[in-house]
Amino acid sequence: MDDLFYESKLKSAISRLGLQAEHRHFGQSCHSVAEAAAAVGADASDFVKNVGLSDASGNVVICIVKGEDKVDKVAAARIAGVSKLKTAPPDLMLEKTGYPVGGTPSFGYPAVFLVDERVMAKTTVWTGGGSSHALVRIAPVDLVAANGGQVCRIRL
Repeated sequence: MDDLFYESKLKSAISRLGLQAEHRHFGQSCHSVAEAAAAVGADASDFVKNVGLSDASGNVVICIVKGEDKVDKVAAARIAGVSKLKTAPPDLMLEKTGYPVGGTPSFGYPAVFLVDERVMAKTTVWTGGGSSHALVRIAPVDLVAANGGQVCRIRL
């Protein structure tokens, strides 16, 4: 599948969910927070990362933290009610979320979503836009409403 397929799929989810969100496609990679910040002309603190973790059964937990933060896997596992979480491999992420790593959005698919409390301090944030060349700008409260996430402390 190409980038436009995944981006179109996410735009449909935004519409279906009735979200006030801005989807943008860029001519450059937005895979990393640094690349995304350069594309938008914003600071890393304006971005969230969607870190995919998996348990021993292959269930995925999406941990949403600010761009400059790292996920505390032990805290995330405790909150998710599993013994251990590890970084989910790209093929599992695509299978479970329907989006490739580097473009995984913060909503639009069934998963356990954990949102770090620092994300909620922002008025708007940029998140994955379905591909490594797209981003979505959204208010954190709308993001949590869309994904049914639990706001908690999951950063190191």
